[in-house]
Amino acid sequence: MRWIDTPPVWLAGFAFLAWLQARSVGFGLSLASGFTDLLSGLLIGGGIVIAVLAIAEFRRRKTTVIPHETPSALVQSGIYTRSRNPIYVGDVLILTGLILRFDAVLSLALIPVFVWVLERRFILPEEDRLRRTFRADFARYERKTRRWI
Repeated sequence: MRWIDTPPVWLAGFAFLAWLQARSVGFGLSLASGFTDLLSGLLIGGGIVIAVLAIAEFRRRKTTVIPHETPSALVQSGIYTRSRNPIYVGDVLILTGLILRFDAVLSLALIPVFVWVLERRFILPEEDRLRRTFRADFARYERKTRRWI
């Protein structure tokens, strides 16, 4: 059952809510345009690229990408020099792009809720594990690299 409590499942749930809102409760609000289509594609594609780059760094260091597990290495290279949580940045970009693609204007309010869920459910516990496991190395990394961007 732990696989259910993972960021991709939460992302799928939030995306489903946005899709549902776009299909049933639109109130005539729309952002539909060629620009919005382009922007949504860029956000979705950018989010996927960022997540793939981040996962590749985990694989290169031969450590786990599973949020509830303790990693065997502290990844600080590649995209992790820019953000401590690039996979979550990618997830937020993907959700934002999907909301725009679905033309779910009211669901734009889901983005900060999604960020809050990611921080409380995954990021804070992960950082606590990293702090306990890597102590001084994580403290240095935390000082030099921002959580999001």
